Amino acid sequence: MKIILTQIPDVLVIDPTVFNDERGFFLESYNQAVFNTITGLQAQFVQDNHSCSKKHVLRGLHYQIQQPQGKLVRVIVGEVFDVAVDLRRSSSSLGQWVGCYLSAENKQQLWIPAGFAHGFLVLSDYAELLYKTTDYYAPEQERCIYWNDPDLAIAWPLKGSPLISAKDQVGRVFKAAELFS
Repeated sequence: MKIILTQIPDVLVIDPTVFNDERGFFLESYNQAVFNTITGLQAQFVQDNHSCSKKHVLRGLHYQIQQPQGKLVRVIVGEVFDVAVDLRRSSSSLGQWVGCYLSAENKQQLWIPAGFAHGFLVLSDYAELLYKTTDYYAPEQERCIYWNDPDLAIAWPLKGSPLISAKDQVGRVFKAAELFS
């Protein structure tokens, strides 16, 4: 496994070691000791989530103001453009975002620390994501920032209008969002 740094130092792309042969492939998707060593983190994951969405679905930008979740995200079917937005008031990268392509083909994972909003756009006919979280889902603590907030100016690789949930349509603008200290 190796780490690929992003423009925001706390958000990491993890590139696994993949063993390919004529039968297929094998990779270790998570090993706590290796993860802690290569990232320098002591993350403790408490929940695994599995999400399936069709093409042009855009989910996010989600976060929990209490019980903030660090997320380790990977795609097992299809391709997405995955985004993390820094919401930490004390951070020099507050309001900045990082986006990367995660796919079943590249097998990369994205580490998004607590204190970030997360969203993704499905680029393939459909996509399945698996992600680990460092805290439990707390719907009463969940918040949403508009995916197309002009102050964030996220460069979504989008043709046409995305499919957005009713919940995501009533998000907030970044300037009105609850932030982390």
